[in-house]
Amino acid sequence: MTLLLGFSLLAGCSEKNRYVPPPPQKVGVALPLHQKVTPYLEATGNLAAVNTVKLVARVQGFVESIKYQDGASVKKGTPLFVIEPEPYKLKVVQAKAATDGAKAQLVQSQAEFERQSALQSRQVSTQALLDKARAQRDLDRATVESDEANAKQAEINYGYTQVLAPFDGVVTQRLVSVGELVGTNAATELASIIQLDPIWVNFNISERDAQTIRAAMALHGVTQAEIINKVPVEVGLQTDPNFPYRGVIDYIAPFVDASTGTLALRGILDNKGDALLPGYFVRVHVPLRPKEALLVPETSIGSDQSGRYVLVLGSDDVVAERKVTIGQTFGTMRVIEKGLTPEDRIVVAGIALVAPGEKVVPQMRKLAAADSDQK
Repeated sequence: MTLLLGFSLLAGCSEKNRYVPPPPQKVGVALPLHQKVTPYLEATGNLAAVNTVKLVARVQGFVESIKYQDGASVKKGTPLFVIEPEPYKLKVVQAKAATDGAKAQLVQSQAEFERQSALQSRQVSTQALLDKARAQRDLDRATVESDEANAKQAEINYGYTQVLAPFDGVVTQRLVSVGELVGTNAATELASIIQLDPIWVNFNISERDAQTIRAAMALHGVTQAEIINKVPVEVGLQTDPNFPYRGVIDYIAPFVDASTGTLALRGILDNKGDALLPGYFVRVHVPLRPKEALLVPETSIGSDQSGRYVLVLGSDDVVAERKVTIGQTFGTMRVIEKGLTPEDRIVVAGIALVAPGEKVVPQMRKLAAADSDQK
């Protein structure tokens, strides 16, 4: 009896400790998002002023006044420096007086020539006197032309006594002081003026991207001249979360730099508030032709030594690893270039809880539409 009771207890313990597998894990799955997106070229660039000019003294004299504050924004034609104008004003008066005297002399020599011509026609005067009158008339005419040129040059030099802003821009700090003698041996630099609006962004794209673009242009029968000032460019500063500054491509280099394997491009941007400064390091996007694409959440993509992958479910709800080729990001979504079809169910939630080969309980979800443009 005791022996039978012992066997009964052992049998009971064996049934109680038997392994019972856990139920299949529940995971969130979704179909890839299928929508149209706008691909883009991504680059880094530098901002540069469209116009930068050194203001110099083109005449000799003492600086009489400085008419701007260092760093001021000025309009085209604004007087910035005045260089001792009085001596040059007197030279204008002197040159004009010389011109007036030469013109009076020309009137007299012209009258003498006409008188000698009339006398010669009646054979009252000699040919020698007529020739002399003609020579004097021509000499006086040349003197008038020379004096008019001198008067014009005097007016130009007088104009140089005021250094004006050649365009709208910001003037740098002055390099001379009031009362300082400038323009003695060479053109003395007074300051610089920089145009901030519009502003250029210079950047480079890879040779491969350049070939892709040119192939697309050839496919659609578009020439480089036709895309200048039409292809948009978007720029963001290092502190910007997006790309708020917009412009167009206004230059594409006609050659690839062999030393870097890149093609130089330039865009021109509006800069009304002077938020952009020459020399800034910026991020650049160039939107391309929109296309259809498959997108998945960035968080659903894993990586290992062989590359990127996503977890997909087969028809039997068993998890499998699928190698994919990724593309560009749009918000929290990533374009999948190769490896997925629109019908594939991908694991988007509970990824860390499952592994390839496991059977799961799928819970279907719908992915929200991605921002199709990079703003």
